[in-house]
Amino acid sequence: MATGSHRVSWSSPLVNLHRLLSRRFFFYPLQVSSSSASISSSKVSEPNFRIGQVCAVGFPMAATATYPPPPPYYKLYKDYIQNPTSAPEPPPPIEGTYVLFGANYTTDDVLPSLEEQGVRQLYPTGPNIDFKNELRSLNRDLQLHILELADVLIERPSQYARRVEDISLIFKNLHHLLNSLRPHQGRATLIHLLESQIQRRKQAVEDIKRRREEAQKLLKEALGTLDGH
Repeated sequence: MATGSHRVSWSSPLVNLHRLLSRRFFFYPLQVSSSSASISSSKVSEPNFRIGQVCAVGFPMAATATYPPPPPYYKLYKDYIQNPTSAPEPPPPIEGTYVLFGANYTTDDVLPSLEEQGVRQLYPTGPNIDFKNELRSLNRDLQLHILELADVLIERPSQYARRVEDISLIFKNLHHLLNSLRPHQGRATLIHLLESQIQRRKQAVEDIKRRREEAQKLLKEALGTLDGH
């Protein structure tokens, strides 16, 4: 490595190589004077490059973003522990319709009927629907229409569109009927989770009791051994 008062220009390959190594491999850079273009062997700190700046050899400097500060409204809650009324109230819950990603939604979680969607309903309406029988009936109709579609494609290919529409109608009714069971599925899933938690807690209590009995037995044996001596 060149030291002393050896004078080189900024375009010297030696300077470019050393600047590359000093920034990519954390070597101590040589101190280069812009006025005299001289190189010395003194230890200096690395220059503070800004984000987006390009080093002398033409490679872009690595940019690392610092973690952003918290939102400024956190200062409104600095005295919340001492005085809860000093902080602003949370926003009220949304009621009615609202816009999300350009689409209109409503807080009333109601499944629209097939008639409202412009689709003909193939199963009876009412609160007492036998979902199991209706799903089986629609599934049989679907299989029959698929077989008819296969025959039509072989014998009368130009008439396939009507069969495809019938199959699409059956699928829409199946989908709507399954969506009608979502509330029941949610309740059943919640019941299953709660029962599983209760069972795990009962098992944990039984394990604690068993460990307590084992500990009491060991203590009695230890006391008996001490009394015997």
